[in-house]
Amino acid sequence: MTDEEILSRLRTILHDTFEIEPQRVTPEAHLFEELDLDSIDAVDLAIQLQRMTGKRIKSEDFKSVRTVGDVVVAVHTLLND
Repeated sequence: MTDEEILSRLRTILHDTFEIEPQRVTPEAHLFEELDLDSIDAVDLAIQLQRMTGKRIKSEDFKSVRTVGDVVVAVHTLLND
């Protein structure tokens, strides 16, 4: 899966789960400051990503995620493990 495909899926997940407009979901967008997610939303996002990848996400791997681009990198890493 390419980074663009991951980003596209993230746009869908964030729109369907948190009602965030897809055009706001850019690699530079900060999850907490710009997209207004909170820690509970981050857990929900991690669950959605687990469903998408079929792999368990370790909480320590997700703690450093701050931007949409960080999420793309984390998903890419998961898929290549």
